[in-house]
Amino acid sequence: MTIEHLKFPIGKFDKPIVITRDLLNTWISDISTFHNRLSNEVRSLTDEQLDTQYRPNGWTIRQVVHHCADSHMNSLTRLKLTLTEDKPTIKPYFEDRWADLLDTKSMPIQPSLHMLEGIHARWTVLLNNLTDDQLERVFVHPEHGKTFRVDEHIGIYAWHCNHHLAHIIETKKRNNWI
Repeated sequence: MTIEHLKFPIGKFDKPIVITRDLLNTWISDISTFHNRLSNEVRSLTDEQLDTQYRPNGWTIRQVVHHCADSHMNSLTRLKLTLTEDKPTIKPYFEDRWADLLDTKSMPIQPSLHMLEGIHARWTVLLNNLTDDQLERVFVHPEHGKTFRVDEHIGIYAWHCNHHLAHIIETKKRNNWI
């Protein structure tokens, strides 16, 4: 298995030319079910398993779970800023540095699973009730030097959910933990 496949087991996000309502509904479903899908994959893992890297020089499964809570908390905030401000410039953060902090490297995963449950419940309510005008709203991401539409951002985070879930599932398969 190549490092590229280990890093991107479902491939990189490929923005469709046209984002249809059916596609949005699929993405929203991926986001809304993420907490349960993630919990099902990690609930029986031991501390030793949680501290296993999903790829050489990569994060541990524990760090991936905590990263998802951090990232999705930021994503919900970015959505709310975009819905309430005119073309806000969002604040990027150094996810790799966050992943090296003590809470991410050593805490039990349950607090982050609780965070994800709440974040995704609230996020899903907003996502399921966005108007066409709201889906077209944009924010500026200074790290990437471009604007992102709300509908595109939904797709990116549906991919993000599935991307990190695949890291965990593939690690479990490679180590015969399934």
